[in-house]
Amino acid sequence: MRLWTLLFAMPLAAATHTIVAESYFHSFSAAHPVLLRVRPGDTIVTKTVDSAGFDFANIRRTKTHGNPLTGPFYIEGAEPGDAIAVRIVSLQTNRRHGYTGRAVGVRELPAALEAPMPDPDAVVKGYSYLVPWVIDPATRTAYPKNSPAGLRFPLRPMLGCIGVAPKGDYSPRSGPAGYWGGNLDYNRVRPGATVLLPVHHAGGLLFFGDGHALQGDGEAIGSGVETSLDVTVTVGLVKQAGLTAPRMETAGEIIAIGAKPDGNLNETLSLALTDMLSWLTAGYGLAPGDAHLLIGAAAQLDILTLGGSTAVRIPRATLPKKQNAKLPD
Repeated sequence: MRLWTLLFAMPLAAATHTIVAESYFHSFSAAHPVLLRVRPGDTIVTKTVDSAGFDFANIRRTKTHGNPLTGPFYIEGAEPGDAIAVRIVSLQTNRRHGYTGRAVGVRELPAALEAPMPDPDAVVKGYSYLVPWVIDPATRTAYPKNSPAGLRFPLRPMLGCIGVAPKGDYSPRSGPAGYWGGNLDYNRVRPGATVLLPVHHAGGLLFFGDGHALQGDGEAIGSGVETSLDVTVTVGLVKQAGLTAPRMETAGEIIAIGAKPDGNLNETLSLALTDMLSWLTAGYGLAPGDAHLLIGAAAQLDILTLGGSTAVRIPRATLPKKQNAKLPD
């Protein structure tokens, strides 16, 4: 059994906390007041607002656009050098509408390939370029409201933003991503995944938000299907993990994430590959040469956003079975 799994099931009775925030934040900052204190092993049941601040009842809870965050959550016992393990238990859409951008982020397209502007009535005041979507809970699908082709897609809710307060007084807005997590927009941050985040302040100070009803790889049109979500997560704690970047685990894979504000894909892929090499050598006992060969033979590479974040995935079936891997790595 993995170390972080043990810490999800600590001897103290785990509790479930249900809370809905009254205030939301646009930055990952240690200066924000704590929303809730929890123990490792506890479960948090809460809600997020959409990227413009609208909640499940379509009431705007923030004055400005830009990925409002729910939190921060203080995890008792978390200290700098530790890692928080956030298991995504459930993500559920809680209203019948959302919106996306309208065009892929490719410059100088031929005129025939340019996306038309949507209907003039704005989905969000001041953002007339957004495309309205319908979310159908009965069929678990979502579709553009006015698609001539009748496009329709299965719901696959995910969290666009998840992270902790970064080092010192650094307080990045909820737009970029980096070593603290942030606006990863990774469509695998969904139920069944555990996100591992390095701790830089007492309590870790966990934030999340920017819910998407679904999103393709790369967030190619600048958004997922933006909406509000009902969120259930369970938090764990890994002492002295020494992580330097976000990681993820699923039942079938381990995942290293490369993110850097204003980084390009080459830079962030280098970060993710380097962190995966560290994980395979320190965590799984592979010699550096074998770790390189394993990545070369089995790694799957993801573009998280056209803005520059990437990930490296390794199937568990390819990992050494005799090793009892631990974190960090």
